[in-house]
Amino acid sequence: MNHASLLHHCIAILDGYDPNAYGVEQHLKTYLGENTNLDDEEQVFLTEVFSGCVRHTRIMGVVVSGFYLRAGKSCLRTDINLYTVLCYLALYRLDELEMTNFRKFVRSQDVNKMFRFLAFFLDESNLKKWIKDEWCKIYENSYVQVQLMSPILRWLPELNELVNQLADKIANKVQAKRTVKTATEVKPFSLTQPRPRSVPMPDKIPTVHRHKPVPKSTYDIPREDKLIVEAKERNRRRVEEHLYDATKRQFSCANAEKSDKTQRRRNEILAMEDGKLQFNKKKTKDIPLAITENIPIKLNAATILREGALYQKREEEEMKKLELLEAGAKDASQFLEWQRGMKQKDMDEQLADIERRRLEGKISHEEAILARQSLIKDNRQKVQEMKEEAEKMMQEYVARRLKEEEVLKQMVEDVISGHKNAKEAKNKIQDYKRKIVEEVSEESRELLRQAFEEAEAEMKRKMELIQQIRAMEATPKSRNKLVDWTATAGHSLLSEMSVAELKERLALMATEQQAKEENKRDEILESKAAKDRKLMDTLQQISKHRVVEGQNAAVRQEMKNSAKKPEVKDPKLADLQQKLEQRRQERLKANEEMKMKQSKHSASKIRTLNKQKRTIEESRWKELEQRREKQASLQAKGIMTDVAGQKLNSFSRSRQLSAGPVIS
Repeated sequence: MNHASLLHHCIAILDGYDPNAYGVEQHLKTYLGENTNLDDEEQVFLTEVFSGCVRHTRIMGVVVSGFYLRAGKSCLRTDINLYTVLCYLALYRLDELEMTNFRKFVRSQDVNKMFRFLAFFLDESNLKKWIKDEWCKIYENSYVQVQLMSPILRWLPELNELVNQLADKIANKVQAKRTVKTATEVKPFSLTQPRPRSVPMPDKIPTVHRHKPVPKSTYDIPREDKLIVEAKERNRRRVEEHLYDATKRQFSCANAEKSDKTQRRRNEILAMEDGKLQFNKKKTKDIPLAITENIPIKLNAATILREGALYQKREEEEMKKLELLEAGAKDASQFLEWQRGMKQKDMDEQLADIERRRLEGKISHEEAILARQSLIKDNRQKVQEMKEEAEKMMQEYVARRLKEEEVLKQMVEDVISGHKNAKEAKNKIQDYKRKIVEEVSEESRELLRQAFEEAEAEMKRKMELIQQIRAMEATPKSRNKLVDWTATAGHSLLSEMSVAELKERLALMATEQQAKEENKRDEILESKAAKDRKLMDTLQQISKHRVVEGQNAAVRQEMKNSAKKPEVKDPKLADLQQKLEQRRQERLKANEEMKMKQSKHSASKIRTLNKQKRTIEESRWKELEQRREKQASLQAKGIMTDVAGQKLNSFSRSRQLSAGPVIS
């Protein structure tokens, strides 16, 4: 079965699945029973894809829903299962399928759909930013990084190449075929054919054993460089921690800071000196207290009515409660107290559960670090063995390559000797072609001259026609027309009238419209006055409610301040904390064992690099000081020293350097 039909079956089984009606296995058996033409491998593939899509529905849902919200607003919702299956294959099955099969799945569908979805999904900025953040909300960060991000980023260059191919296909980018002119066929002379020479017996070609291919690890970047960079980063962090501890615990005799008394006295002296220099002080008035204190908040009509309706609704609810209590209804205070206690109990249990999960997460993190350290040790041993094997294979390859180069040199010499005879025949053919081209060019000149004469005669005939047409258009015509405003147009319509009658009717309609506007204006003024009265009544009601609410808020704040912070009490958390400490101690012990000892050569190299860095910094500071002194001297002489002047001077200096020395 081809890839398009397999993908069609995957989409069909997802379209017919209803989790509320059937289970996963029941629906899968029903679908496989209906389609009996599938072999065992195809059934296994459908089972894995369907179960994986159902299991990781939330992971694929993040990508597909984000695609429809951001880049696929014009795409059909019926293709959601198609995008889900492709997303699952790219995330979880790409290592098994490899790029060849995945490319066939993609090319079996519509090119525009595939390009739009894959360009959005395989965008590196989308993967590393919001898609990863959404996945971290569903699963832990370690699972997202190892199981989801690492495989897709590893295959990302080849996937981007597939996207570029789809874009070229949409844009109809096809390499232009070069049209080769057929050369003139040379016919041989009818000469007597010589007798064929006897064919010598061919020499036996020696067979060479097939060499072992060079491993891919030969062209990869060695892992030692990455380990050295990581070791440098760890050493830098450790040195920064030591520096921070040393600066924090320095001796009191080395403390360059001044005492509080000295700083206070120094600030007083500076303030006194600054007070004497207030010769440009502005005489401004202070802001009145009526503006800074109790600033009234201006409310619009909508806000006042909305707040008044809210308070009115609350009053009606309170009145209903009081009426129910008078009629004999039961008070809900006991139930509310019980409900508050149960919520507090649930909150304590939730806090304990959160603390337990946090400790379990830390424990799993420590265990993952220990496993990674053991894996690094094993990889170092494997790398050393592979290096030794690669050195042996490289020596064998160099020796074999030298032998092949000698054989190729001999073959090249034989081919060069055969090309010399072919050049003479080629020169003769070129001379013959040149003669034919000269004869053809003379015939083409004669035909071109005749075509020019015919075109000139046709142009003269057209110019004469144009002059006749312009003369006919230049004759004057009478276009004046008299208009009678009292006469009708004469179209025989029932509502037909003259322009004068139309003006009179428009004047009458304008007066009627003006009277209607006056009446409407009076109604609006009356409605505004009624609205103002209603707003004033609502404001009085709001002010009363606000006073009562302020008192209630003060009481609640006092109760909240007196309440104690809830404490988490769970005996299981102590065991988890102890287990976490054990794992942390094991990790620290393993780190101490894996620390790289600094050799004498590396220590001397670090010292030399530090010396070079200090000398470079000193030279840079000296150069900056000299530049400042030169700039000050130029400014004193009246030469421009702004940014534009500096750019102009640097430009002229670069022109002089590029021109070279002047020879007098």
